[in-house]
Amino acid sequence: MAQLQDQPTLVEQVVNAIISEIVDGELPSNSRLIQDDLARAYGVSRQPVQQALLLLRERGLVREAPGRGLVVSPIDPEFVRRLYEVRAMLDGLAARLAAERNAARARQEGPAFIAAGRAAVGNGSLGDQIEADMKFHAFVVELSENPLIGETTAPHWPYLRRVMGEVLRDDVQMPQTILGEHVAILEAIIAGDGALAEKLSREHISRAADIFVQRLQAQQAASEKEMSQRRSRRIR
Repeated sequence: MAQLQDQPTLVEQVVNAIISEIVDGELPSNSRLIQDDLARAYGVSRQPVQQALLLLRERGLVREAPGRGLVVSPIDPEFVRRLYEVRAMLDGLAARLAAERNAARARQEGPAFIAAGRAAVGNGSLGDQIEADMKFHAFVVELSENPLIGETTAPHWPYLRRVMGEVLRDDVQMPQTILGEHVAILEAIIAGDGALAEKLSREHISRAADIFVQRLQAQQAASEKEMSQRRSRRIR
C-alpha cells in the first residue's frame, strides 16, 4: 500500500501565508485584517480565511480590533521574554538528549543544516534565514528522540517567527552570529558532550532573547515618541 504524504490543508496554507506577510513586514502591527480582501488575495473562499484568523488569534498573532474585526497584534516584549525562557530550557534539554542519543547521526546529517543556514545568510533572504533556523532546531529536537519537546514548542513557532522577522529585518550581523552558535551546538552534539550541548543551546536562546527584547523595546519607545510628537503637532 502506498504511503500517504501529509499535505498542508487549505487553512494551514492561509495561516502560513498570513504569517509570512506579518514576518516580512507587509502586515505590520495594528494592520486591519479584512476577510474578503484576504480571500481575494489568496484565491480562496472566506471560510478558510476565517478559520485561519481564529487560529492566529489563539496563537496571539492577531487580536480583536476596537469596534469590529481583527488586527495584527503588537509584539509584547514581556511575553517574548517569558516565551524564550521556556524555550531555553526545552532547547537545552533537546541538545543534551541529542548528544547522548544520536551523536553519530548528528555527524552524518547535521552539516547539511549548517550549509543551508550559511546559504541563507549568504543570499540575505530573511525568509530563508528563519526557515533554516527552524529546521536546525527541529533537527536537534528530532535527535533528542523526545517528541514532547517539539509538541510543546510547536504552537509558539509562528510567534517566534514573527519576533525573528521583526528584529532580523534590519540586522546584518545577527544572522551570522546565530549561524556560528548553531555550529558550536552541533559540534558539541557530535562530540557526545551533553552538558556542553545543553549549556551552549541555553546560552544561544537566552542571548537571542536579550537582544530581541531590547530591540523590541527600543522600537516601541521610538514608535510611542513619534505618536506623541504627532499628537502634539495636532494640538498646536
